[in-house]
Amino acid sequence: MSEITPDELGERLQSDEPPLVLDVRHREEYEDWHVPGSVNVDVYDDLADDPDKAKPALRDLPEDREIVTVCAAGILSQTATEVLEELGYDAVTLADGMNGWSRVHRHAAVPVDIDGELVQIARPGKGCLSHVLVSDGEAAVFDPSHYVTEYEAILDDRDADLVGVFDTHAHADHVSGGAALADRHEVPYYLHPKDALAIDAAPLADRETFTVGDIAFEVVHTPGHSEGSVSFDIEGEAILTGDTLFHESVGRVELGVEAGIEASDVEANAATLYDSLQRLLDRPDDALVLPSHDPGSPEPPVTATLTEVRERNDDLGRDREAFIAELAADIPDHPPNFERVKRANVGQEAVPEDELAELELGPNNCAAE
Repeated sequence: MSEITPDELGERLQSDEPPLVLDVRHREEYEDWHVPGSVNVDVYDDLADDPDKAKPALRDLPEDREIVTVCAAGILSQTATEVLEELGYDAVTLADGMNGWSRVHRHAAVPVDIDGELVQIARPGKGCLSHVLVSDGEAAVFDPSHYVTEYEAILDDRDADLVGVFDTHAHADHVSGGAALADRHEVPYYLHPKDALAIDAAPLADRETFTVGDIAFEVVHTPGHSEGSVSFDIEGEAILTGDTLFHESVGRVELGVEAGIEASDVEANAATLYDSLQRLLDRPDDALVLPSHDPGSPEPPVTATLTEVRERNDDLGRDREAFIAELAADIPDHPPNFERVKRANVGQEAVPEDELAELELGPNNCAAE
């Protein structure tokens, strides 16, 4: 079987001669979520029914590039690879398809002036960003995925001891690995009490300060996206804004309400988010804004100064009334299975290990636009 692993594809897509990624799923599935730069030829039904029927649609692909075929789980795309090989193409299959692509993690150092290192970890297949702060042999992890070994490898490479794991909020698009990572290392897992509804978490309080080695960071309670959303201000040099503030948008305000875990309403949450954003906008202009999501397929480090965010983010230019009206009216598609994901992250539902990957498949859709 001719295959390429998701990690290998991630590396190849950054090269000077990237392969052509051919997505054979139905058009609507492709438009919802796909490998950036890929092309879609919807031959899914033909491949399932009679692979020879797919040949006319596949004959016009470029002959001078290696082709990587993709489907949801790498099954029908293997059939596509076999058809392409019969047609004379150089083709391989993405192992585990989009399921595998969702597991890819890439990391890089954030260029920030601190007495230590801030590492950003990106999941290109989910648009998720998390961070590891390292200083003087100690480390803290922020917003980790449930693939906890990715973070342990970073700690091992830097010979750092984990002292705490922090979530900016109870996420709606992916299952947090925060509690599991903290438990493996016998350190506290921190989540604001407003989001830690039924999970054993150490509380976070507004203006509380933590230290990691020689670095201090402050908790800034920034509710609105969720009642317990916080941001972390790292010595005025970088702000981990969770889903409160993105580079070109802000957090959605209805997910907790619609998941049945917030006794609030969309307009009230939008008003709360507006007030939270004002607190962040008072921070230093050259501070780096580091959210927990980025649209598309982020290649770390994904950064922008607060000044740049002000210029790029239309939501920040609206007055309070217009901001509330816009967010209350703008309800994009929900993240896949967001109710179960949200309940899992507040501790109201236990998700079996073998269901975690499938539960969070798809785009994150946590921004308001």
